Amino acid sequence: MNDYRAVLMVAIISAVTMLLRIIPFLVFEKRETPVFVTYLGMVLPYAIMGMLVVYCLKGITFLASPYGIPELIAVSLVVLVHIWKRNTLLSILVGTLSYMIMVQFIF
Repeated sequence: MNDYRAVLMVAIISAVTMLLRIIPFLVFEKRETPVFVTYLGMVLPYAIMGMLVVYCLKGITFLASPYGIPELIAVSLVVLVHIWKRNTLLSILVGTLSYMIMVQFIF
């Protein structure tokens, strides 16, 4: 692919991405935000996190080694760190690092 085509493609993708992010601000600039949009803003983050947990844990096989032990330890660490520090990013970082260390070096 020619260099100008790659630059043009990145420019178009960037413009579309920015436009999609700006549209809600343009639509709701003069009007009050609808109740259902406010409701979705409150409940969707929890629903998405729940779906991610289910997606991450769906492949565990309790009948074959390592019997889901790394996943269960990592999930437990995420819950404990989140209860202790109330910091979502720290919880995710600790869970991810502990899982990767266990999978790469222990199990």
